[in-house]
Amino acid sequence: MATNGRGNTALSDIELEEALAKKSLNRGMFSRLLPLLKPVRGWVITAIAIEALLVGAIFMRPWLVGVLIDQGLLPQGSEVNVDHQVIVWVTVAFALTWCARFLLSGASQYVAGKAAIHVINDLRVKVFTHVQRLSVGYFDRTKAGRITARADSDVNALEPLLIQGPPEFLSAILRCVVAGIMLWLISPTLFFSIAAIVPIMIIATIIFKRISQRNWGVVAENRSRFTAHLVETVAGVRIVKQTVTEPANQKRYWHLVDEFNRSIIRGSIRASWFAPFTGVLTTSAMAVLLVVGARGVALGDITLGQVAASLFYVFIFLAPLQELSDLFERYANGTACAQRIFLLLDTDPDIQDKPDAKQLTHVKGDVDFSGVHFSYLPGSKKWIINDLDLHVPAGQVLAIVGPTGHGKSTLVQLLTRFYDVNSGQVAIDGIDVRDLTQHNLRRHVGVVLQDNVLFSGSILDNLRLAATDASDEQLIDAARALGVHDLLENLQDGYHTETGPQGSLLSHGQRQLVCLVRAYLADPAILVLDEATSAVDVQTERKIQIALRRLCEGRTAIIIAHRLSTIRDADCIAVIREGRVIESGNHLQLVARQGFYASLYRAYEENTLGTAATDKPGKTDQPITETIPGSLDLV
Repeated sequence: MATNGRGNTALSDIELEEALAKKSLNRGMFSRLLPLLKPVRGWVITAIAIEALLVGAIFMRPWLVGVLIDQGLLPQGSEVNVDHQVIVWVTVAFALTWCARFLLSGASQYVAGKAAIHVINDLRVKVFTHVQRLSVGYFDRTKAGRITARADSDVNALEPLLIQGPPEFLSAILRCVVAGIMLWLISPTLFFSIAAIVPIMIIATIIFKRISQRNWGVVAENRSRFTAHLVETVAGVRIVKQTVTEPANQKRYWHLVDEFNRSIIRGSIRASWFAPFTGVLTTSAMAVLLVVGARGVALGDITLGQVAASLFYVFIFLAPLQELSDLFERYANGTACAQRIFLLLDTDPDIQDKPDAKQLTHVKGDVDFSGVHFSYLPGSKKWIINDLDLHVPAGQVLAIVGPTGHGKSTLVQLLTRFYDVNSGQVAIDGIDVRDLTQHNLRRHVGVVLQDNVLFSGSILDNLRLAATDASDEQLIDAARALGVHDLLENLQDGYHTETGPQGSLLSHGQRQLVCLVRAYLADPAILVLDEATSAVDVQTERKIQIALRRLCEGRTAIIIAHRLSTIRDADCIAVIREGRVIESGNHLQLVARQGFYASLYRAYEENTLGTAATDKPGKTDQPITETIPGSLDLV
């Protein structure tokens, strides 16, 4: 496994992700986000055009107010003449601008929503596809909840930024620019008196953007942490309940949520000055305009209607600057999430096919481990597999035994190339597995684990994963061929029985039977059985043993078994200790040598005899680990 520490200090989650990606978190996201809009650029341009029309409708109203005052209310001496025709036309025009705004706003929401669905779904699929490409080592070192947060909440956070952001930003810029032009046309003096506050607003906006982006980065990270804890709790709910650690686990979750809330509050406090600050600037601008405008009316430079229209223009001029606080906050949140998404997308799989990787069409099944050294820790010389040599001729059954944690299951990881050896080679039919494509290699190597995963759906659905084009009858025939049809047929709904998430609605033995049938359907040349018969009752074990014998026929089989009865008839038994093969031979040969395997076998016989003598209900064939100190077992 990759190191999770920096000297004696644990890496933070982001530092660990940076180490896995071999890249630092990129703070500049604009160049990475812009290409996401390319497939929907037509929709985005349409949304921008609609926003431009909306801006036009907005600017009609101040102009109509000026026309109403200057042409609809005409002063004559001490009286005011009302031009009813002008008032009617202005009223109708006002109504039309509001209708246009409602219609255009609806159209804008529809177009933006259409584009959002396309962009977000494409990104979600891209993240999902990339996650599937990543090597197993990445998942061994990364919390599942963090990956879930990247593909779910972080992707969702980009929607307001990518789709709503560009039209709203353009609308704000257009309103600001057009309002400035209108003020200039009415009175340059009015324009300059208002424009003086723009540099102050720009400086404040830049400061706010930096503070907000930093704050939202912390918020996004804290959100990922409590999401990760939630996912892990759901996955390990049985352990939590069994160990009665619900209060402690809840306290841990509360602490993570509290940190999330505190980060939002701290961010809000640091950025809370922006809205009232812009409000003060807006009020000051209005006051300046009233003073300058009143002076202009008194001097006859501008009309009262122009002053009234200018008040609206000032508001339109400054309102977008105030709206930038929301836009920049949205930008900060979106880019903080985007940084983590792209960090995930920039993470390359540890295991990659060579450009000239081969495809095997026919596999005899000869397996050879030659001078293999391997450690999960990069750069470490503490080998899990230490100069191991092991040969399995095609068609033979090899059983592997030895102490827990001495590298037996790691051999499966190396054979299927979930990890690559540090030195030496693992070969199939004389070809280094690193010279084969991963898909082709794993097509010819079938693995049945102790805790195989079943997906939600029926038993037939899970069997069809190994034979996507097979009919129901062909799937059932495979179960018949392995001799497990009666057990699966007698389930509540037969082969249509729902397995539940990860097979939770089936017993351990039933899940194993389904996995064995699935392996049979895959028809691999090499079969690896890693603890495939542990933790099941005797009756189910007999069925599994029959299925195993039939499954191994005509194949190379490597069996890592928990019970000695499973491996006694193997062609060869290899005893592994501290990453090396210390003994090998068949059962009789190893017992005759009176070595490590013989001690395991004696302990097994004593344990079996003791169990038979006591005749305790519910006791079955016991694993070696229950009698050998130091957890020496057959796993």
